Amino acid sequence: MSFGGPPPPQQPSPFTPPPRQGVQPGYASPLAQPTPYTPPAPVAPAPAESLPALPMPTRKGRTISLWLFSFLGFLLLALIGYFGWALGVTASAIGLVLALIPLTVVFLGVRMIDRWEPEPKRLVLFAVAWGAVAAVGLTLLVDIGLKILIGPAPEAFSAVVQAPIVEEFWKGLGIFLIFLLARRAFDGPVDGVVYGALVGAGFAFTENIQYFALSLIEGGGEQLTVTFAVRAILSPFAHAMFTAVTGFAIGLVARRHGSAGSAFGAGLVGMIGAVLLHALWNGSATFADFFGLYFTLQVPLFIGFILGIVALRREEARLTRARLAEYANAGWFTPEEVTMLATPSGRKAGLTWARGLRGDRRQLMREFIKDATALAAVRQRAITGRDPLAVEDERALLIRTRAVRAALLAY
Repeated sequence: MSFGGPPPPQQPSPFTPPPRQGVQPGYASPLAQPTPYTPPAPVAPAPAESLPALPMPTRKGRTISLWLFSFLGFLLLALIGYFGWALGVTASAIGLVLALIPLTVVFLGVRMIDRWEPEPKRLVLFAVAWGAVAAVGLTLLVDIGLKILIGPAPEAFSAVVQAPIVEEFWKGLGIFLIFLLARRAFDGPVDGVVYGALVGAGFAFTENIQYFALSLIEGGGEQLTVTFAVRAILSPFAHAMFTAVTGFAIGLVARRHGSAGSAFGAGLVGMIGAVLLHALWNGSATFADFFGLYFTLQVPLFIGFILGIVALRREEARLTRARLAEYANAGWFTPEEVTMLATPSGRKAGLTWARGLRGDRRQLMREFIKDATALAAVRQRAITGRDPLAVEDERALLIRTRAVRAALLAY
């Protein structure tokens, strides 16, 4: 027995079979052991999150000059100074925050109307800014000028006659400017309603700042709550609805390829309707039981307004389907795709189908629907002969629709 040396080496057991040549330990045969390299199964590619750069329709005739935005910026600085001086910074800031709520509600409602053929972002911004800045500022200048010339008008006259006429004129002028300067983005009555509602929403936003701030100053939180309930909860769409009537009238001329003079005349006729609705609204608060007339007259009028928009959208869908069918006859779409792209039920089914594809391709389907809808509008402008750039836009949108369809069907 040795206490200091290394242990003796272990000897293999006589009962353990020696390893077979070419077989790894732990495997019974060469067929059972793994190969030296097992390649992974290839993964099916998902579509890219965004399409590569594709041609876009030209912006010429679909945008507003930066000079007009500069003019709006100058008026905005003047309005900020006026509110700060007349209402105070704190009350104006509180009014601004509260006024954002009804503005958001109206904007979401307009977005639903214009979901599948959204207007250019610069025009949307201009419409809201014109209502919020130019229409309000010019109305204030007229009011100040009338006070200097003829003295203060009676409150009832100012609310029921002067305010509706002056405000609806300046708001309607913004819609006419969009028709005049960005005519290729003004396709018909639905676009007119959208632009009119956006201008009205902008006007109501600035007006609400003033009303909310004055209520806070004069009556504190209690009066502010009442004013907020009336203007932001019961009637957030009032100004949008008034001015949408003017936009609808100008949109009818746009659909028929009318002249600027025809659009101006139609706008004046539409403005009369807007003034009457506006005067009726103000008169119900001045001379009658506001809440009684609200539920018996204003609510039915608003429901009628909604039904009118639904009818206009159906007519637009019918026109979109007819124009896309012409492309289907030429081989660009299948008849089933036309139904999917031009009808509410088809669009819903298409989005549901795209969600089940690898990678959830609903965004691609939305792009497909929007490009096809814009293509139908371009085709309509080409048919009426009022768009000299229709051929360029048509080529760009056909390329886009083919690329998006390929991405949708890629595996």
